[in-house]
Order: sequence, then structure tokens, then C-alpha cells
Amino acid sequence: MDSVNASVVSHVSRSASDVASVLANAGDLARAAVCEVASPDAIGEHYGVVAEGEWAASHRFAAHLRGYRGWEWNVVVATFPGGDCATVSELALLPGADALLPPPWVPWEDRIDPDDLGPGDILPPKHEDTRLVPGYVETGDPAIDDVAHEIGLGRRQVLSLAGRVAAADRWASGSFGPSSEMARSAPGLCCECGFFAPIAGSLGAAFGVCANEYSADGRVVHAEYGCGAHSDTSLPTGAGSPMFEPYDDGVLDMLEASLDAANGDAANGDAANGDAANGAADSADAQ
Repeated sequence: MDSVNASVVSHVSRSASDVASVLANAGDLARAAVCEVASPDAIGEHYGVVAEGEWAASHRFAAHLRGYRGWEWNVVVATFPGGDCATVSELALLPGADALLPPPWVPWEDRIDPDDLGPGDILPPKHEDTRLVPGYVETGDPAIDDVAHEIGLGRRQVLSLAGRVAAADRWASGSFGPSSEMARSAPGLCCECGFFAPIAGSLGAAFGVCANEYSADGRVVHAEYGCGAHSDTSLPTGAGSPMFEPYDDGVLDMLEASLDAANGDAANGDAANGDAANGAADSADAQ
């Protein structure tokens, strides 16, 4: 863009004391630069000027654009040592402190939630997944390889220490952990329950699988989890429910009717009898 003599541009107040006067006074030049890429209505008030170095500064203007609330026009003007004019160096539309912004970018591999995997979906592990480490490599000796397969070492990858710790943290803090509401109100612990099937490996010291179809059947539960279906739970003894007094539904409840209600019922009965008698007399006269 063409240079403009600093003497013909309007003066603006400086926002930094180290801004050269030739740059601080280049507000009109900066505004004209924005008008070349946007309509004059899209440029608002001048917010100030900020030094970008000894010989460069940024002029900030309000941006009046639909969908860009809180954004600003930033125009960088520059000069040279001893120069008496400024030149536009850069122009950009940048977000301000209260700008309307889209949500932060989330990588595709981090957008998956635990319940997103459905039938037929393919979900390979991440590259260099820290949850996995190389498994046992077969030696070719059946005496060694058969034993390794029996203890679960015949896989290309196995859980790493970080993977086991992460799984233990999820399970312990989940719905079947020792701090859940169900566990806090349970009469006993899973590690003392006959339906608790411990799992193999290092995680088996704290976790197992519930085999009670009326509870967390088939779920991994913490050893200190518990529920009301504990195998050692006994039925309450004694007659009736322990929570309520027994109720005898074979006894009749005798209720006293009020005198007004009784008199009203009697009057209604007399009226009905009188109507019946009058009807019989009319029938006899007709015969």
C-alpha cells in the first residue's frame, strides 16, 4: 500500500509510551487499509495502538461483522529509523477478550466416549498406546511356549502397568466401586460373598466378577463393593414385617354415624315409603 505522510493523519492517543509518534498517528492509514477489504460499516471505534517493536505498531478497531461478536481489526503499521511516514505491514481480524469463539479443537481419537462403540465398529488402539506393551514372544520350544500360553502370555500385546493402573482407577471410582451409594449401604463386602469370582492377574487382588443374576451380574466389581443380595444375607426372623406393625384384616371397624346423618337417612326412607304408598293407592283407584 502507498505510504502516507504522518502530518496528514489524525492523532490518536497512545496506549504504550514506547510507540513512535509516526506510528501512533497512523490511525487514518490503518482505517483506510481495513476499508480496502471490508465495507466502512464493518469498522467501528479505534481501541488504541500497541507497540510491536521499535519500528512497528498495531492499531486496533472494533469489528462490526455478523457472527464475529467481540472480534477486532488489527492493522500493523511500520516505519524505518528516522522515517516520517508509515506503511501498512499486516492486516488481520483477531478475537478480542470477549470474542465469540468456536469450541477448542478435539482430535478425532479423543472424541470417542466409552459407549460409542457399536456392533460392526472398528476401533484400533492409538499409535504407541501407553496402555499396552509387547507380549511374550514364542521361543519355538513347546515345553516353554505351552506354559506361557497357559498363564496368558501368548499374545502380541498385554496390558502395561499404566494400563492396569488406569483400569483399576476407573473401576474403583465407577458404579461398582467401594465409594458408590450401593456399597455404602450394603450389609457385606463382595470379597466375602459367594457370588464373587476373582479375576486372574495382578488386578485380582482388588477386583472380581459378580455372578449374581439379581445384582451386578457379569460386571467387574471391587472387592470392597457390596449390595443387598450378598450371599450371607439372611431373612428377618419373627412374625410380620420388621418395618411395620402386623395388621389384622379380619376385624371389622365399628364407626359411629353422626345424629344429623342418621336423621337425614330416616327422613329419606320415610319419603320413599310415602311415595310407594301413594303409587299403590293410585293403582287401586284406576282398577
